[in-house]
Amino acid sequence: MAKLILTHEVTGLGSAGDVVDVKNGYARNYLVPQGFAILWTRGGEKQVTDIKQARASRALASLDEAQALKAKLESATITVKASAGSEGRLFGSVKTADIAAAVAESGLGDIDKRTIELTTPIKSTGAFSATVRLHDGVSATLALKVIARK
Repeated sequence: MAKLILTHEVTGLGSAGDVVDVKNGYARNYLVPQGFAILWTRGGEKQVTDIKQARASRALASLDEAQALKAKLESATITVKASAGSEGRLFGSVKTADIAAAVAESGLGDIDKRTIELTTPIKSTGAFSATVRLHDGVSATLALKVIARK
């Protein structure tokens, strides 16, 4: 088992600043190379406090703001434009960065692409949904409409 300090939120594992024990292969092959975690050391406690302070400053200021943003996001349908063929198949797929840009364009606010989770890859035009983690315990479900770019 490897002891790590998470630098980003990892679904099912923990939030930034948490100290976790994971299997060696998971740490060596995924978490550390992707930049989601760093190895825990005795001097790492200062890093944990720094990460938690940075996370707190980036997070939405209060639970009320998160609830208000959730209501705005869930009441709207976000239109994402993507390059597509004649039968509606996309050239590539819709990424979380594309969704974040579409939310910003629609005037609903800026959301971080790392907080968006897609259950399945979006590879065709049509209606889809995505989940956005806004605050601890507050998630919004986005209604997406993928259309072909003209």
